[in-house]
Amino acid sequence: MKELTVPATIENIETVTDFVNGQLEEADCPMKTQMQFDVAIDELFSNIAHYAYAPETGLATVRVSLEKDPPAAVVTFVDSGRPYDPLAKKDPDVSLAVHDRPTGGLGIFLVKKIMDNVSYEYKEGHNILRIYKKY
Repeated sequence: MKELTVPATIENIETVTDFVNGQLEEADCPMKTQMQFDVAIDELFSNIAHYAYAPETGLATVRVSLEKDPPAAVVTFVDSGRPYDPLAKKDPDVSLAVHDRPTGGLGIFLVKKIMDNVSYEYKEGHNILRIYKKY
């Protein structure tokens, strides 16, 4: 497992994405799967940057674990911001017209659709969100 800790700011999304992609490339992860992780990282890390510590800024740690059989990656986001379970919110009704839907919720909905598993726990003062994808 490799890990990176950075300030939870929008400016660090690219740093986090590059870090995760570096691990995925070393594991010969297909580009399609890397792009799916990129979308998930953008959504999840931006949520941490915007909401976990607002209006202050805190740290976020991103961990990458690789599995061999079957080939898969687990990316874990850890922050000590205010507790928030993004999975607790009901999925948006995507059958409604855009102007009839409440704002928010589409990003995490998309992450849940493109990953094989998404889990959340609050433990010892930390939000821990894991995304898992076979490749």
